[in-house]
Order: sequence, then structure tokens, then C-alpha cells
Amino acid sequence: MSRNYGGVMKTSRVFGASLLLAGLGCGGVRSRVHEGSVDRVIDQKPVRSAYFEAIGIGASDPALPTETQRKALARDAAIVKAQYEMLSMIKGVALEGGIRVERAIETDSALETRIKEIIQGAEVLKSEFTSDNGCVVTLRLPKSRVESLMNAKFE
Repeated sequence: MSRNYGGVMKTSRVFGASLLLAGLGCGGVRSRVHEGSVDRVIDQKPVRSAYFEAIGIGASDPALPTETQRKALARDAAIVKAQYEMLSMIKGVALEGGIRVERAIETDSALETRIKEIIQGAEVLKSEFTSDNGCVVTLRLPKSRVESLMNAKFE
């Protein structure tokens, strides 16, 4: 038998329904790990509307004494790999006028350092662990942040 204590029951039902609807309405980040393993094929769309998105896969030394240490090291490795992937991705993007970011870096040696700093501040959207304590990380960075840094627009 359920009782209503000053609207608590009603509030919890509304809150629960809100969470359910919010979950259904948000597609979120696509899972890259299923049944404890990384997907055999990773379909990545690096440039998603207003964001750059990169995936990194990391592993750790299985001889580490605790699962927490193995997972932490694997996550750190995955973040570094995703940052590297994101830098490569950004270097290949064309700016208005047809010049690639990589070419702009050749003319401004400090630009690559500034881009790397921005990438280090990219949002970690998802960290997924595999059954062997590996990790898959998805990073996202607003294009506008890079455009602002470069004082240029992407094509």
C-alpha cells in the first residue's frame, strides 16, 4: 500500500517520469563497448555540426595491483590518444579561403601550442571500460573555440 506523505509520492512520480522522458529524448553519445569488448568497427564522424569529436582507446599494464589503478591508467591513455586524434583532425580542416589548419601552423609556430592547450580542455563525453580494464573515451570540442583562437572560420 502506498501512502502520500505531503506530496512526496506525487513529487517522486513526476521526478521519475521527467527522468524517463529526458532519457528517451536525448540520444547521447553512442556506446563503443558492447558485452565488455570494443566494437570491431567504429564508425566515427569526427566533425559533428558545431563540434569536433574524437575517440581514444587505452589500455594499462595488467600487472598493476588493483582494478582501480588499471582503469585509471587505461582512461588516461585513452584521453591522450583521443587528444592526439583530435589534433590530427583539426590540422586537416580547411579554413575559409582554402588553407588547411596544418598550413596555418607552419606559418605561426605558437598556434599549434595554443590548439593543443584548447584540446586538453576538451569535454570528456563518455568513458567506457572493457571487461579487460581497457577504456574507450569520447572527447568533444566546440568548433567555435578553435575558430576564436585562430581568428578564422572553418569552411
